[in-house]
Amino acid sequence: MPAPQGFTYQERPGGSVTVSHHGRPVTTLRGQRAERFLAEVRGGDEQQVMARWTGNYKRGNERAAKNHPRNRRP
Repeated sequence: MPAPQGFTYQERPGGSVTVSHHGRPVTTLRGQRAERFLAEVRGGDEQQVMARWTGNYKRGNERAAKNHPRNRRP
């Protein structure tokens, strides 16, 4: 599975954090969630952390969904 890429974050006045993916805002974190996010992103792989916090990562079920009868082409 390829590593996530294209994520950026920006700290805003007032302590909020906006996470973007390829230039589009994905989520805004405030308060304790923003603090936890910043601590985690500074301590690890930034792209992986941002992908996990935004929910934008592969879950491993793509192949099963592709083969589901309602997703097959006639």
